[in-house]
Amino acid sequence: MRLTTKSEYSLLALIYIARNEKKGFIKIEDICSEYDIPRKYLEQLMLILKNGRLLKAKTGARGGYRLAQPAGEVNVAAIIRLMDGALAPTESVSKYFFSHTPLEREEKIIDVLKEIRDYISNKLERLKLSDLV
Repeated sequence: MRLTTKSEYSLLALIYIARNEKKGFIKIEDICSEYDIPRKYLEQLMLILKNGRLLKAKTGARGGYRLAQPAGEVNVAAIIRLMDGALAPTESVSKYFFSHTPLEREEKIIDVLKEIRDYISNKLERLKLSDLV
């Protein structure tokens, strides 16, 4: 598993929103200036997060973004899977994004990769957005 900027920037945006949730809807400009994220790119990511039901959006002068559910209910694994796909090191051991690969012929390496997948998955599923705020 390797995080792309999609996951990294999404995590940063969600942490910022969770940290400032008492302010109401958070403007995208605030997130961009806090983390030096390109606005157009973050707009695309926020749309994915909204469509993935992690964010709610409001238009207008008092608009912006807020979490769709409490930060304590959002696990980091769900964010990364939404943005980057499988947490597994190869698709042939993925639970959610399985597809066959030539590695399947070697049982010992598959067993090791499953252990890695399980460790990463369990760790990130237990890690909540509220733990990062």
